Amino acid sequence: MESPSLFSLLRHTTAPKKSSKGSGGSGGGGSKGKGGGGLLRMFKLLPMLTTGCKMAALLGSLHRKPLLTDRATTVTLFGYRKARLCLAIQEDPHRPPVFVVELPMLTTALHREMASDMLRIALETETRSHKKRLLEEYVWAVYCNGRKVGYSIRRKNMSEEEAHVMQLLRGVSMGAGVLPSLSEKESAADGELTYIRARFDRVVGSKDSESFYMINPEGASSPQELSIFFLRLR
Repeated sequence: MESPSLFSLLRHTTAPKKSSKGSGGSGGGGSKGKGGGGLLRMFKLLPMLTTGCKMAALLGSLHRKPLLTDRATTVTLFGYRKARLCLAIQEDPHRPPVFVVELPMLTTALHREMASDMLRIALETETRSHKKRLLEEYVWAVYCNGRKVGYSIRRKNMSEEEAHVMQLLRGVSMGAGVLPSLSEKESAADGELTYIRARFDRVVGSKDSESFYMINPEGASSPQELSIFFLRLR
């Protein structure tokens, strides 16, 4: 049975208005300036953006100071087209994620859910570990746009592929595109390794609830909603 607490949380999804001061930045294929169509629309244009977005790999490989200059919350959704999607949250974009989980949905399913330019992902946990913060819990029920899609377990340590993606994107503030994979065999079997990365407003409702709201690129023609919710049942 679906949790009434979760759907109560999902109803309050109006993102706090934020100035555009942090929506710039370098990214493989990020929208900037006037006429920006929005990050979700960019992601739906793949693979047309493949060539330009592989600039992210060059940004990640250069030995230079990180291009990000603030401590905004950064969220990355990535995965092979025919494989499961991963979610990574970084409090400091220059350091490893504080939360990584493989979601129980395929990357292609994410593309379908973006058809309405609105994506809401909710994670709900019934565990209450002693002295652990909400994002430190391990077992999560996952919902996408109000529908339960399965369960996930938070990673204690990133996989080699996940660490590879974080390394490639360490200088990217926002964008969507295709990245080179570690294994050509895996890429051939599961399709291209795609990603969407953006900066988010983080709202802490209580020790048992947190929300993340995507900051739309400056000049986007119409706002798009990408929200992520975490809820711990009492």
